[in-house]
Amino acid sequence: MNKTKAILNSAIVLYFIVGFEILIMISPFAGFFYSVFNPFLLETVKYPATKWLSSFFLPHMVVPPDDFLKFIRIIGSVLFVSGATIFIICALQVYTNKLLKKGTALKGFYSIVRHPQYVGLAMAGIGLSVLWPRFLVIPLWLVMIVIYYFLSKDEERRMLKGHAETYGAYMERTGMFLPKTIERRLSPEGVMGKIALLVLIAGVTIGGAFALRYYTITHLPLWTSPNVVAIALLTDDTQKMEHRMNDILSIKEVKTRMKDKEKYLVYFMPVDYIMQGLIADTGEEWRLYNRHVTIIRFIDWILHPFSHLSGHHSVLNHAVHDMNQGGVRRLVFLKVSHGTIGDPYDFFSINAERVPQFMVDVDIHNLTLITLKDLPKETGWGTMPTPTF
Repeated sequence: MNKTKAILNSAIVLYFIVGFEILIMISPFAGFFYSVFNPFLLETVKYPATKWLSSFFLPHMVVPPDDFLKFIRIIGSVLFVSGATIFIICALQVYTNKLLKKGTALKGFYSIVRHPQYVGLAMAGIGLSVLWPRFLVIPLWLVMIVIYYFLSKDEERRMLKGHAETYGAYMERTGMFLPKTIERRLSPEGVMGKIALLVLIAGVTIGGAFALRYYTITHLPLWTSPNVVAIALLTDDTQKMEHRMNDILSIKEVKTRMKDKEKYLVYFMPVDYIMQGLIADTGEEWRLYNRHVTIIRFIDWILHPFSHLSGHHSVLNHAVHDMNQGGVRRLVFLKVSHGTIGDPYDFFSINAERVPQFMVDVDIHNLTLITLKDLPKETGWGTMPTPTF
């Protein structure tokens, strides 16, 4: 059983390694991590049945365009911090009791549920899936909660074997993962009932993720023409984009680089937008793994869900002026192909292929072209599938 438990615990560690991709990708270890992980992601992209796993279902590099999506993003940070806090408190309680020989931890969170550490990890996992909303994190979270269940059953079996009377009484007054009164009403009886509950949870989480993706795409700030869809990465830039996109596309140097029968997705952003390396390799300074501020960057992402994107209060942008100021904007052009490209939302389709073409820096006040640069076909993270919004 120890070998089985070691395997199950290893699976949990693997989940958090994959889930913490958001942290690893901006660290100096990004190259090593993606040398192992990226081949798996690229393999999922090859097949229609698995291509969705590498895609994203919530905004990551775009400021959430409405209050509902902002609320979801804030809830993600709250769940992650709360879950991690519960886990740490309970871990300290367990190991303090062992060190001081006080016996089994039965107070604090343990007086409410028998496995609060796993509850904390599950909460942190939900929060993590919002912080880094790659679809792959959802099925991995489902596998993780199944593992938690079997680990909990094994722990309870061993406790009953050694402390049948006291632990049996403890089980009578506490629930496994929820308070007893709530768990008694919600927890189904029998193996088939528990399998049905797992199927229900899987349907709600995966289906909910697809629903959130659809909601996100249909609420993005877009400008459209027959063959171009532009997206403003900052909400405050929406009006500027709507006012100037036609004029920018008419600039000779831009117009000559675009083919009439091709479809283009254009990202409209400040020149120093922090997340632009996820769209295309616009410059070495936007490969965040070269900045060596991994932990600070991650903390900033948790505590400042939106402001760090627009240059406010960000530990990374302390030397940069507010990106909303000034008239220069960067436009990154991606060619969109494959799949059915009918309405504007199809430009963000899971099945569509988006390849960087070129970028321009334009003073949108006087329509002066400042920079024009051809882009490699990869992003700042190479061939890794990155967010599209």
